[in-house]
Amino acid sequence: MKKALRFLFYTFVFLVVVIIVLTSFVYFFLPQVGNAPQLSIEKTQERIERGRYLANSITVCIDCHSRRDWSLYSGPITKGTEGSGGEKFDQEFGFPGVYYAKNITPSGIGNWTDGELFRVITTGVNKNGKAMFPVMPYLYYGKLDQEDIYSIIAYIRTLAPINKNISESTSDFPFNFIINTIPKKANLQPKPAESDSVNYGRYLVTAAGCVECHTKVDKGQIIAGFEFGGGREFTMPFGIIRTANITPDKTGIGNWSTEKFVRTFKQYQDTSYHSPKIDKNDFNSLMPWSMYSTMKESDLRCIYQYLRIVKPIENTVEKFSEK
Repeated sequence: MKKALRFLFYTFVFLVVVIIVLTSFVYFFLPQVGNAPQLSIEKTQERIERGRYLANSITVCIDCHSRRDWSLYSGPITKGTEGSGGEKFDQEFGFPGVYYAKNITPSGIGNWTDGELFRVITTGVNKNGKAMFPVMPYLYYGKLDQEDIYSIIAYIRTLAPINKNISESTSDFPFNFIINTIPKKANLQPKPAESDSVNYGRYLVTAAGCVECHTKVDKGQIIAGFEFGGGREFTMPFGIIRTANITPDKTGIGNWSTEKFVRTFKQYQDTSYHSPKIDKNDFNSLMPWSMYSTMKESDLRCIYQYLRIVKPIENTVEKFSEK
């Protein structure tokens, strides 16, 4: 009996030591994505304009890093807050902690080097070597063309400075350990030619992180084989929103024409359109339609061409329900 108890005791001590070692490694030695590169990005007009287009119409960096007016449909950006940050993502919305979008105007990132910005955008590791929660889809940005990342950096350097202090983000236990395992080294890919409509559409879909919102998740991870099938739930103060099925199945966009797809976005760019007031208990949309509506029609057509070849998934989505 004593030998059995002694064996159990040593086994328990061994397991405790292993757990301490593993958690210490994860907490103190991860993430490991390398040092920020030494960069000095030339802010050419061409880069600034490309970055402006990406940050406002494709990657929509300005969407999260500004204040959105949720009293209006689709939460359009409040003018004068562009890049100032402060949007809060917390447990109420299903996040494992409290995360704040950073101030990316010169007042917020003025002491960041171009290399530090490049690393955080493409790997999710900040200036201080800390892992960021992937509410910013850096796992997708890390697959883009290097020149496009340079362009985004060149553009955000031109934003008007806004003095606004942002609280530090915090993760709940055990995610304060898990978060360190998420960042990965960037795997940058060359941008396909725009004439290669399907592959260029794939590139734009990656840049926009469409799959992340338009796929069901299990414990925060998208369910393999269900990509773009819609139905991901977002709990909002006014109810539960579910994202659309954008696969070529008839329950998705299988019966849509190119023109209908383009028009669905472009209707929000019409000068006669104004986001309507929304009652606090009525359906609203997380989709930043006013920003995506500024995409070039040719880019929208490429996105449509790519979505036509993804796996069709039968999934009729109930887009909204009250809590």
